[in-house]
Amino acid sequence: MGLKKQLGMGVMSAVLGMSLIGGGTYAYFSSSETTNNTFATGTLDLSVDPTTIVDVKELKPGDSVTRDFELKNTGSLDIKNVLLETDYSVTDGEGDNTEDFGDHIQVEFLYNADKMDEVIYETTLSELKDMKPEAVNEEVFQEFLGDGGLEPESQDDLVVKFKFVDNGENQNQFQGDELNLEWTFNAQQGDGEEK
Repeated sequence: MGLKKQLGMGVMSAVLGMSLIGGGTYAYFSSSETTNNTFATGTLDLSVDPTTIVDVKELKPGDSVTRDFELKNTGSLDIKNVLLETDYSVTDGEGDNTEDFGDHIQVEFLYNADKMDEVIYETTLSELKDMKPEAVNEEVFQEFLGDGGLEPESQDDLVVKFKFVDNGENQNQFQGDELNLEWTFNAQQGDGEEK
């Protein structure tokens, strides 16, 4: 064989060897398994029954009204905190109000119906309106619901007493007034935990 032929054969062998190394096949054992995983969230659902707590007419200084209502956890998660936001508006009746009618409405949060004489927290409606919802939770709902909060599919009765305080002075400015109170209850979940 000539040198050219030997050199051509060598080059061809090298090219063939390189293609086998680069594109060669490898044999190995393998196994695979697929898992199906689910992450489902729970629900947080607080309801209040009845939705109209107080509807009183012909109120005069010294009158009070006690109402109870149910806080229900209709969700699947614990409710740790209940944040209460208070807002109200006053429609001025016959007098020219120089004072806030809410300063004259005393609010007492009481224990459930069995212990209605025990006050959890007492304030005026105007002070309650100015309180941060977290502070109301601390003063009222943590005491009322305890450390466990409100468990799923459970309910608890809350009793509230409203009193138009008779301050012993002329309160004619409030004659014919109407106070519309709006309470917004916001539920917060409990702490996360290892599942």
